[in-house]
Amino acid sequence: MLKMAAFADEAHSMLTGQIEALKRNQMALLEIRGVNGVNVSDMSLEMAKDVRKQLDDAGIRVWSLGSPIGKVDVDDDFNRHMEKFVHTLDVAHALGADKIRMFSFYHANSKKNDTLYRRVLVRLNMMLEKARDAGVMLCHENEKGIFGETAAECLMLHRELPALRAVFDPANFIQCGQEVLAAWEMLHSYVEYLHIKDVAADGTMVPAGLGVGQLPKLVENYRNAGGSVMTLEPHLAVFDGLKNLEQDDASVKGMTFASQTEAFDAAAHALRGIMEGLV
Repeated sequence: MLKMAAFADEAHSMLTGQIEALKRNQMALLEIRGVNGVNVSDMSLEMAKDVRKQLDDAGIRVWSLGSPIGKVDVDDDFNRHMEKFVHTLDVAHALGADKIRMFSFYHANSKKNDTLYRRVLVRLNMMLEKARDAGVMLCHENEKGIFGETAAECLMLHRELPALRAVFDPANFIQCGQEVLAAWEMLHSYVEYLHIKDVAADGTMVPAGLGVGQLPKLVENYRNAGGSVMTLEPHLAVFDGLKNLEQDDASVKGMTFASQTEAFDAAAHALRGIMEGLV
């Protein structure tokens, strides 16, 4: 059975507003990224425990940590980044989560070659060893500009590091010129869950199913492969002046929203429609 999680900080920056948005859209799972202006990897353990209590009281569970781990340059101080990563593992425990979303490093001064690949592997393997000892799963997200931005590069990482799971983000693949369903065919056996955001041909972020990401077919394939949880990450545009425009203006309708709340609810409605349309 498919379930919806969400980056609820796209609905509201404060935890109370995030809880309201999740409950309003019948979601009980949170991929936590930012709360009360604090990134999840920067939370103190005391804050994490307090956040967990509030979520527990609301009947909401942390599905995964939407961390920025690995979203640094491969030439940056890795020891310092490892310290942040180890702290993030502790935060995951405090929040009751067993998964962390992460990345495979920018490389501004390094061409993609075997040397870069090996440097990335060494760093990822060190993190995987720490995560294994902590009982936490690392889930790699494809992201434009990092080593693992295309399906072929992701496949290289997963084949070499079997413990590394995948967060499959269709919009990010499109931004890298990667056809979504072809990427799915290459990576589906490594996919732990999906990030749901869609993009129009002109690059505009749109609700799921309104873009070129083939979200209905992707969600169907994910379900048929035994997938269960999808994290809503709509990245929809908010324009405060929208309410002053004619609502039948085709240039803005369905693409731009008057508030974070409206954008989040529209994204949730679109994904739920895809889920309900599956046979």
